[in-house]
Amino acid sequence: MSQILVTGGLGYIGSHTVVELIEAGYEPIVLDNLSESPLEVKSRIETIVGHEIIFRQVELCNLAETDALFKEFPEITGVIHFAAFLLVNESVDLPLKYYHNNLLSTINLLQSMEARGIRNIVFSSSCTVYGTPENPHVDEDAPIQPAESPYGNTKKMGEEILRDFAATEAVNVLSLRYVNPIGAHSSSIIGEFQDGEPHHLVPYITETAIGKRKELKVFGSDYDTRDGSCIRDYIHVIDIAKAHILAIQHLVEGKTTKFDVINLGSGNGSTVLEMIKAFELATGIKIPFELVPRREGDVPAVYANIAKAQRVLNWTPEKTLEDMLRDAWNFEQSLKHA
Repeated sequence: MSQILVTGGLGYIGSHTVVELIEAGYEPIVLDNLSESPLEVKSRIETIVGHEIIFRQVELCNLAETDALFKEFPEITGVIHFAAFLLVNESVDLPLKYYHNNLLSTINLLQSMEARGIRNIVFSSSCTVYGTPENPHVDEDAPIQPAESPYGNTKKMGEEILRDFAATEAVNVLSLRYVNPIGAHSSSIIGEFQDGEPHHLVPYITETAIGKRKELKVFGSDYDTRDGSCIRDYIHVIDIAKAHILAIQHLVEGKTTKFDVINLGSGNGSTVLEMIKAFELATGIKIPFELVPRREGDVPAVYANIAKAQRVLNWTPEKTLEDMLRDAWNFEQSLKHA
């Protein structure tokens, strides 16, 4: 059974990827420093898969801790690297926090991989690297624009570090640039746990629907879009998780050498106001909202061209927007009754 290290493995996408790895026959080594995710997620994953998982609390910004993990698990054949701070608006206020954590953790991880001869890494990147693209339907050849936030810049710089390191033939890298992951596991046992402000639009919608928030704030109503609100691409977290497994398989089988990037998304964009309407149609619940000024760091429109993912990884998203919103809503309701 092949061992795959999953950094940030108790996070939103990481936890779903751990479940999918186990179902695909892998043995994930789950690493998390618990700064963004509760330890409770570990037991929730174990409830879904029916057995204990291997978990270690490790701070990747500490090279000695990172080295010790690889020494403990010498059979690791590849790494899926999610661990990062990810709040766009917080990164604008606290840029050094983001540069220190997101870049140093990646550098330490690569140093430890090199020392152990581990060559395969899937990097959790973001379509934020495209900044404000000339064509919002972005493919992988779109120029990398100045990032709109320090968070986006850490993803761009992370890719540059990986590309340069891969050029030395020390590692093979697939960087997956994806759009907004939403939804939850169909069991409603794991999903997007929120500690304070949500990270994405959909938890704001579900928290408003369940009464945690009086109304939803829609940031910006004067963008050059269909209805003035931002256009984003949304994808089910399970589809994202499955893409990461296909990517690590692709690397382990030697099908990509050095460095490559692949976009993940649904291929379609939805405005914020359209998402509110879609949720109302899926659940029958009216969402009160207020139009407020634009938020610093947001781009007007971006959605992914996924032709390369279909061609290289044989990956196509399976879940519909209705699936995403229904699963997100079911998970939010499960938290209320937990």
